[in-house]
Amino acid sequence: MRNNGFDPNFPADAGRELRDVAREGYQLSRDDSVRDLRALLWSSIDNRESRDLDQVECAERLASGGFRLLVGIADVNAFVPQGSAIDRHAAANTVSVYTPAVIFPMLPERLSTDLTSLNEGVDRLAFVMELVVSESGDISSKDVYRALVHNRAKMDYETVGAWLEGGEPPDEFARAPGLEEQVRLQDEIARALHVLRRKNGALELERVEAVPVVEGGRVLRFDARRHSRAQGIIESLMVAANTAMAAFLEERGVPSLRRVVRAPERWPRIVETAASFGEHLPDAPDPRALADFMSRRRAADPGGYAELSLAILKLLGPGDYTVEAPGLEQQGHFSLAVNDYTHSTAPNRRFPDLVTQRCLKAAAEDASAPYTLEELQAIAARCNLMESAARKIERLMRKVAAATLLGAHVGETFDGVVTGAKEKGTFVRLFDPPADGRVVRGEAGLDVGDRVRVRLLSTEPERGFIDFARAG
Repeated sequence: MRNNGFDPNFPADAGRELRDVAREGYQLSRDDSVRDLRALLWSSIDNRESRDLDQVECAERLASGGFRLLVGIADVNAFVPQGSAIDRHAAANTVSVYTPAVIFPMLPERLSTDLTSLNEGVDRLAFVMELVVSESGDISSKDVYRALVHNRAKMDYETVGAWLEGGEPPDEFARAPGLEEQVRLQDEIARALHVLRRKNGALELERVEAVPVVEGGRVLRFDARRHSRAQGIIESLMVAANTAMAAFLEERGVPSLRRVVRAPERWPRIVETAASFGEHLPDAPDPRALADFMSRRRAADPGGYAELSLAILKLLGPGDYTVEAPGLEQQGHFSLAVNDYTHSTAPNRRFPDLVTQRCLKAAAEDASAPYTLEELQAIAARCNLMESAARKIERLMRKVAAATLLGAHVGETFDGVVTGAKEKGTFVRLFDPPADGRVVRGEAGLDVGDRVRVRLLSTEPERGFIDFARAG
């Protein structure tokens, strides 16, 4: 962490602040401007191990047609005043870092997993985004306000996803009457939002997350966590909230941060990849053409779609934070096929979301903007720098875990796909186990997306080194 510019420890004055902000936050919950929405059937769906819960959702079908969707976001700003010691530490680190061994939270755990976490069975302050969604997925109105909420059920992606595909219902349904109908309604809204995004050219990439299973300091295995239908619900609702909030800020002339994924520099390689399947893509980057190609490939080869998705994801490259100045045309989010997109739904673990929350509060209350353009530009630059550093740390620690696991398999061969081909080296992701390493022999001519068979030459867990030779 320190080698990559992070401070893994909270300053001493942050501890003193915690005692004060806990008291002040609860006082804010009794403010007359805070709506009491605890009677609604709020619930959350997240990773099973998640403790820093940022979002809860609930919805209703409108008599006039369409839906009312409420997304409750943890009101972190109520407990983390702008300019406080905790805020300054968050502004420096900008993001929570997740490794197989330990989590380095952006905020003290007393906040991120307790006071500002929308945990099951407790009253919490939230910043609510209220959207009216048509049956075709259009958002016809949006509003933001503060409220008191009560999460009735913390559910996980695996269980809800399996149930949506015909499996056993989550235990939480029995404890919360009406929850099953509520989740089905959210699924219906998510499908409508997804269909509209797909028409506009949004990509549908199948992501497989490699999760090291560590017990007692030992790496037991790597689990491949596949994208589930339950994740699709939350992703669709969060995309809707983030695009709506970007529009809300723009309409009120409040400068804010935007998340952009630019047109990929490696578009020619994407064109080559499509040509290898007998498909044609235009010479200039075109998200809708790429989305149509990917949709056809999913239908033609469902089993190989995750492999293709990984290659395309690597070729698209990561996103960046930029500043939206009112009245100026900005770049959009290439893979989501939207022009305006902000990060606002995870303020417990991303500093840009906390910044956006403050901007939204100011806009909703017709107050002065909390940040100048110059301050936002500095924040965006810092967040881009530290997000890249966080990815580097997380990638390294996954390699450390993988090198530990693979140490007993030197000399064996594995199938994989090339995920990186630059001057610094050629890298491959194995299919089983889903581990990453470098091809140090026979790498000439390999490029991102190529399927390859490799032989494991050596591992060095202390440095996260996994070296392969091309095996044919």
